[in-house]
Amino acid sequence: MSALLIRGGVLWSDGAFLDGDAVLVVGGVVRAIGAGEELAARDDAAGAEVVDAAGGLVHASFADAHVHAAMAGIEALGLDVSAAHGAEECLARVAAYAAAHEGPWIVGGGWHMSDYEGGTPTAAALDAVTGDVPTFLVNADHHGAWVNSAALRAAGIDADTPDPEDGRIERDGTGSPTGTLHEGAMALVERHLPPVSEDDARAGLAVAAGTLLRHGVTAWQEAIVGEYGGHSDATPAYTALIADGSLAARVSGALWVPRDATLESVPALVASFVRRRDANALAGFDTSSAKIMVDGVAENRTAAMHEPYVEPGCDCGAGVDGERGIAYFSTAVLRAVAAALAAEGFALHFHAIGDRAVTEALDAVEAIPAADRSRRRHHIAHVQVVDPADVPRFAALGVTVNAQALWARNEAQMTELTVPILGERRAAWQYPFGSFLRAGASLAMGSDWPVSTPDPWQAIHTAVTRREPGSDAGPLNPVEALTLAEALRAYTAGSHELLGLEGSGVLEAGARADLCVASRDPFAGSPEEIATTRTVVTVLGGEVVARV
Repeated sequence: MSALLIRGGVLWSDGAFLDGDAVLVVGGVVRAIGAGEELAARDDAAGAEVVDAAGGLVHASFADAHVHAAMAGIEALGLDVSAAHGAEECLARVAAYAAAHEGPWIVGGGWHMSDYEGGTPTAAALDAVTGDVPTFLVNADHHGAWVNSAALRAAGIDADTPDPEDGRIERDGTGSPTGTLHEGAMALVERHLPPVSEDDARAGLAVAAGTLLRHGVTAWQEAIVGEYGGHSDATPAYTALIADGSLAARVSGALWVPRDATLESVPALVASFVRRRDANALAGFDTSSAKIMVDGVAENRTAAMHEPYVEPGCDCGAGVDGERGIAYFSTAVLRAVAAALAAEGFALHFHAIGDRAVTEALDAVEAIPAADRSRRRHHIAHVQVVDPADVPRFAALGVTVNAQALWARNEAQMTELTVPILGERRAAWQYPFGSFLRAGASLAMGSDWPVSTPDPWQAIHTAVTRREPGSDAGPLNPVEALTLAEALRAYTAGSHELLGLEGSGVLEAGARADLCVASRDPFAGSPEEIATTRTVVTVLGGEVVARV
């Protein structure tokens, strides 16, 4: 059997340092942990591949509990403006792409709402660099899109077009669309986009998988399996790469519950999910989870709140036209679909940003009969604004917190768009990770890439410091900060546990050898240096699958 010896590292697992500086792996399993010289002298270490950790942290690999890998890979192959700083640079990148592009549509994304007044760029600005080529650019959080006038014409969107129930069209004083589409309004244009070819879908997923492995992520859950946001169902890409053996990772997916579900359609929906789950299982793709998006996002006022959004600069309780965001399902439908899916053994993966959405997700879980509720570990992703009364309910109901910790910091979108419409009281309820742990909740982590970076160390840095690396801004609600051990455990053991990956997520004899070697020991320096840590070696099943 093949053997691997990692020497000269600082060993850490599940919240604690381990004795020794070396790990011996044989046949894909951790065989022994101890002193490098002693392990190297063992008979079963003969001929082992040797990795010098050079003083870096050696730990169980990361598992990303909420990622859109297929979407990220496809977007990486097209027009990606996520690295642009400011509106001018963003338009310059679009202009360069448009000048070389020959297709019927320009499709891409990654623009940042904070670069535009009110978070809403205009079609007129896009027209200047795209001309008459219809253009659709999803924003960085993927809950809105920027389109040009040609795209509005192609979709037949004008002043007489009503807002869909699950979205909003930005308009000027005359009611004419200005070029930004929120949530379900994106679908008005998405249905006209050219389909992504199967070859491009597979190529994009392969690119994404390589990126995740380089960051030490050996397992993940595709957070939406189904048609969404102009992207087609990723199932064929996953099953194709699994079939030919080119997907070197432990993957699962959450089947997308469409927003148009009704009480009458729930039985047929659940029956179709069972058929898809069973067929995908035969192909080696675990889709025994279901994704339920309860609301939108706070920065565009589509996150579902108990109380109205406030006027910027005022915490007096005055609502903005009484807006409390969008709840995509009625209480009856949400509870019915959750109960029916849980009865069939699906794990529920909720998206909930606003405090009302969090409450309704928890209420839906609580309404599930106890025997069904305990069959799988259900989880709520994002949990941005959480009523303090709901914090202890996670532990009581056995619901895991699926945290995207990179967002828990004061950056432009937070300070300019979100906090002003939440008000000081609710802004202090954001991302209460520390409170969750103190209340006994289980904590896992995910990136939500391409919304955020896929690099776990950047999210861990924010979870600990509640600050953006190198920023002069103060920490966001520092009382909710995690220790480095707590954050690292969440992204390793916590996420592996949530995804049902028994035998991995820890560094111990007998465990599956899914491991990482970091560039340094982040415990040895200042918390402000955590973000400088990089994964330099990734091991999956005892094989080195990435080196940086």
